[in-house]
Amino acid sequence: MSGPNTDYDPVEVTPLKADQVEAMREAALAAIADAPDLDALKQVRLDHAGDRSPIALANREIGALPPQARKEAGQRIGQARGAINQALAARQSVLEAEHEERMLVEETVDVSLPTTRRRRGSRHPLTLQSELIADLFVAMGYEVAEGPVVEAEWLNFDALNLGPDHPARTMQDTFWTEPAEDHVVLRTQTSPVQARTLLTRKPPIYVVCPGRVFRTDEYDATHSPMFHQVEGLVVDEGITMAHLKGTLDHFASQLFGDGISTRFRPSYFPFTEPSAEVDVLCFVCRNVDAESCRTCRGEGWIEWGGCGVVNPRVLVACGVDPEVYSGFAFGMGIDRSFMFRHDLEDLRPLFEGDVRFSSAFGTEI
Repeated sequence: MSGPNTDYDPVEVTPLKADQVEAMREAALAAIADAPDLDALKQVRLDHAGDRSPIALANREIGALPPQARKEAGQRIGQARGAINQALAARQSVLEAEHEERMLVEETVDVSLPTTRRRRGSRHPLTLQSELIADLFVAMGYEVAEGPVVEAEWLNFDALNLGPDHPARTMQDTFWTEPAEDHVVLRTQTSPVQARTLLTRKPPIYVVCPGRVFRTDEYDATHSPMFHQVEGLVVDEGITMAHLKGTLDHFASQLFGDGISTRFRPSYFPFTEPSAEVDVLCFVCRNVDAESCRTCRGEGWIEWGGCGVVNPRVLVACGVDPEVYSGFAFGMGIDRSFMFRHDLEDLRPLFEGDVRFSSAFGTEI
């Protein structure tokens, strides 16, 4: 009876011979060293370490060996694959560093060079503010009315119950055009639009009139000879001061935030009777600890505009029967409201045309 046959060649499979494995290893290392860039190295990785590479195919042949020969062949293949992977990692680090250095040189941007790129423009903040206010009133059922900035004296003054001797007619407040006998002015308020509306429409009337106005004021941090107002006019049956108060409270809360209300202080305007100054609740301190508030300066309220019930004389001048209809009117500065909303202390940036100021309010305010 014969014993076990121990005469076998443990490396009968050709790819597993030591010289073959060494040749695969050297070929892979040479290809890795010669890879000029990351794309070439990626192809080398596929050719010499991928699933179809010679070393990977040789590794599959280990299973064909007798058990006693598998250990030696596995160690030989494992060492070769380990050397190839180490070389790949080292070469990749070198090529990545070279790639980054090349990018810094080739893709450097000289920020001091002139450019043909034009800065993106933006709409003027006051235009956006005017449109926002108009939208608020349109949502309440109002219409937006417009009129010319160069206006007839009668519409700017007489129709609004400003008699010939009223101080607002003097050169201190009004820009008059030449010749003087034409009786034409740059409108001092948007109220002439209200007069035009009363003359051309029949009640009920619900209009809001935003626009530019002109007065001979000095140009400083709080005054400008050209500024913007928004005025509202309602003429209908049964309109009272209560309707005015509710309207302005809603307007204030929409413009300055929930919970902001208004208060009235008795005043005088020729085109309304009774008349009132409108204060808005300080939107910073909300009249809580007002003494330390810089916005309202301890008052708890901020002066906002004027309002009142339309004077019957104005209705008569425009052909509306005051025995049937009543109404209210109000006017606020758009520029002043904008300053309130954005905590501006100087009016002048609104008119000086600096694109850096306008672009800060590019699309929405």
